[in-house]
Amino acid sequence: MHNFRYLKPGYVALNVSDLDASIRFYRDLVGLQLESKVGDRVGFLRCSDDHHNLVLYRSSDAGLRRMAFQLETAADLLQARDHIASLGWDLEELPASESDALCQGETFRFRMPGFAVQFEFYAEIQRASSPYAPTVTKIARLGHVVVAARDAEYVRAMLIEKLNFKVSDNFGDQVTFMRCFPNPYHHSFGIAKSNDTDRLHHLNFMVTDIDDIGRAYNRMRKNDVEIVYGPGRHDISDSIFLYFLDPDGLTAEFSFGMEEFPELTARAPRNLPLLPEILDCWGGQPKENFGKRGTIETF
Repeated sequence: MHNFRYLKPGYVALNVSDLDASIRFYRDLVGLQLESKVGDRVGFLRCSDDHHNLVLYRSSDAGLRRMAFQLETAADLLQARDHIASLGWDLEELPASESDALCQGETFRFRMPGFAVQFEFYAEIQRASSPYAPTVTKIARLGHVVVAARDAEYVRAMLIEKLNFKVSDNFGDQVTFMRCFPNPYHHSFGIAKSNDTDRLHHLNFMVTDIDDIGRAYNRMRKNDVEIVYGPGRHDISDSIFLYFLDPDGLTAEFSFGMEEFPELTARAPRNLPLLPEILDCWGGQPKENFGKRGTIETF
């Protein structure tokens, strides 16, 4: 059985080339709060009362280090670990010293064969030193991550069949939008088709007010941050969006509003046509470098 239950996307770990520059960007322009910094190697930031929702690691190769999901209970975590171990996938249980350094309880990481992304599961995380206090943006939560996969069809199947993800919608054969069940939001993870290698497409933060989108648009422009798509509205999830590049050229998104799914009576997933207006019913077009940079760490 693999009906373990997710609470939410817990945090994203990124590799960044200049830790201080990335901390300033995600703190001062995106609006996360810096919780702690470990020398010149690691920075922990948050948009909630959890100890972290974004972890930045100094590295020569910018991109996605891992994607972490918080499960509902310790029993769910145990069930998930045993299930993944039974599949024979590459699984690593973190020693207490490492999970303590992350301010988390029992934690394990794994990769599915044929997909570069390292996933991390945990059920307990320490509370931050103080309540999250919004600054330039009223961030509601870490929303989702989308990854471009070389073998997208296989990855989609594994997430659905083995890891208890539910499909919300398909954008032709190009993107599958999934939610980590029973998290209600339209997508907490997405798989896009890649023609070359697995890579990060974008990470998302959900905001509480449509004005956050407009203010972010002007704030990014004033600070010479490249906007690569939007503002616009996704027909797929009914969210208003803005995409922009961080100091390493990784794509980040703000979104406001999103369809929510009930646990027991969710609608069936739709197969939507590959039309530009499905991605943006306001008629916008992404720039060429939208979602194009983000190496996935594989060691």
